[in-house]
Amino acid sequence: MFLEKCFELVVQNINEALIGIDESGKLIIANNRAEEILSINSKENIGKYIEDAVPETKLNRILKTGKDELNKNFFANNREFMTSRIPIIIKGQVKGALAIFKDITDNKKMQEKLLDNEIYIDILNTIMNTLNECVVLVDENGVITMMSKAYKEFLGCSDPEGKDVRDVIENTKLHEVIKSGNVKIGDIQEIRGNKMIAVRVPIKEENKIIGAVGKVIFKDIGDFYTLSKKLNNLEREIEVYKNELGKERKARYSIKNIIGNSPKIQKVKSMALKVAKTDSNVLITGESGTGKELFAHGIHNASGRYLGPFVEINCAAIPSELFESELFGYEEGSFTGAKKGGKNGKFELANGGTIFLDEIGDMPMYMQAKLLKVIQDREIERVGGNIIKEINVRIIAATNKNLEDSIKKGKFREDLYYRLNVMRIVIPPLRERKEDIPLLANSLKIKIATKLGIYVEGISKEAMSCLVSYDWPGNVRELENIIERAVDMLDSDLIIKTYHLPERLADCKSKNYRNYINETNYLKDIVSEVEKHVILECLNKNHWNKNKTANILGISRAGLYKKIEEYNLRH
Repeated sequence: MFLEKCFELVVQNINEALIGIDESGKLIIANNRAEEILSINSKENIGKYIEDAVPETKLNRILKTGKDELNKNFFANNREFMTSRIPIIIKGQVKGALAIFKDITDNKKMQEKLLDNEIYIDILNTIMNTLNECVVLVDENGVITMMSKAYKEFLGCSDPEGKDVRDVIENTKLHEVIKSGNVKIGDIQEIRGNKMIAVRVPIKEENKIIGAVGKVIFKDIGDFYTLSKKLNNLEREIEVYKNELGKERKARYSIKNIIGNSPKIQKVKSMALKVAKTDSNVLITGESGTGKELFAHGIHNASGRYLGPFVEINCAAIPSELFESELFGYEEGSFTGAKKGGKNGKFELANGGTIFLDEIGDMPMYMQAKLLKVIQDREIERVGGNIIKEINVRIIAATNKNLEDSIKKGKFREDLYYRLNVMRIVIPPLRERKEDIPLLANSLKIKIATKLGIYVEGISKEAMSCLVSYDWPGNVRELENIIERAVDMLDSDLIIKTYHLPERLADCKSKNYRNYINETNYLKDIVSEVEKHVILECLNKNHWNKNKTANILGISRAGLYKKIEEYNLRH
């Protein structure tokens, strides 16, 4: 009895599954592990023939052969097992058999996964080293797991694997990418005195960051400039070919291209979209440099005429004596120097589409009368011709002049004014929508940098503050000129600073500070007063939208709330 109890304890507490049969093939023992992985119940299956209880074991075979079968595979319950079958021999007679087995399904999957990983790593290594790219992979702790041969050679480090990336790569930001989970593209990184352009991307698995990859796009910014200039030259060549094949008369911009989120510019953009749905003539007014041309393009592209031509003409740039032939065309021989076969006028070219008459306030009075007739009759006649041609053209006119004053002075026809001023769009000056300046400045920075083939990292907060403080009499055009000047004067750090801006901008900002200075104020009091004024002004301009204000000021929302409370600011 004691021995049977000991046997029972041993059988039930071993890690492997065990089953046993007697000489007739009936199940006489199955330990807990066997019940678990084979889904059998001892109470129900003990005494049953093994073929009925666990047919897959093939344990009956051992009763016939009397021979061991070691480390054999078999499948049961959609799992894979490794088993050893052993006969029980007493006095030379086979009295039964035992099977000891273990579940190897998970181990098999793990082996297959490891094999797949090894193959994947070999392929990845081959790709990285064959393409001669500077690439590095790090795990979630910032430890290098893989680095391309080209990068090792560039860094002069033959065994970077297993080391912290910060100890191997100078000025790396891969640890920041792992922490934030944000992609960093186009950052400048200085390594061994070389300014490089890098890309850093987090590696995620089921929304968890498990590492990051870094890649050098350009080992030298000079290479980037060279490529950028080549691309710009190609673009210019394409434009030349387009012009040689015939000028495309298409509007280049849409309302979406007009940058700005301020309430004033949003209102104008909304009005422009409504105007576009009509077919009435439009008059766009606004100071010089506010973007009247952009709105004209945008209205055409949002209208039902967007598939038709868009023809521009600057009324201030045409000599008075050529005005009629430019607008209406001329027939062959109509005047000395007239081209053989004659020439189409702008209205003929715009037929079925839109004509944009910029600087309409500078149109000569005699042409105003002819334009009025064209609007009324929807017909034109070439200079020197006698054939009347019907036209279907929408007119968008623009001016920075006060046409009402010009009418009073007798310089603009009142009847033409009413014909043009069917739909009116008034573009606000930049000084009335200063919250748009950061967006505009950054967009112009990218546009100009691309045009000049120069990489620009950004605009400093101090320089941006100067841009916002200035009154901009020349509006967006003046802003574009100043950004271009700043880009031309950039230093090696490639960031626009205050000293890259004209003196009038820096003076404008410093005047604001002088208002707070008196004999009794300490520096900290002056700084506090200026900060309080700037925050309150920005809040008021953004209608106390704290998210937008915090973004413009470059502080957190929590920081803004703290300042509002500190300075006791009220709506």
